[in-house]
Amino acid sequence: MRALLLKAGATMLTIAAAAASAVYVTSHLKNPAAPLRPTVLNANSLSSVTTLGGKLTVGPSVRSSDVQPVTSTYAS
Repeated sequence: MRALLLKAGATMLTIAAAAASAVYVTSHLKNPAAPLRPTVLNANSLSSVTTLGGKLTVGPSVRSSDVQPVTSTYAS
């Protein structure tokens, strides 16, 4: 009798967890209007924030240059 109650409790807990996850998933559907890629910062658009400890400047990390492009490496 005790084993039957344990099995029934485990089954009910499993069903409740599955139902709760189904409700969560259906209430958080994917937004089809969401952009697939984030926007890219322009080279001239730097954003800076001044705080108590100093200044933080955020901008693009890839800069253009006049250096010859690398077409092969030792490993390739």
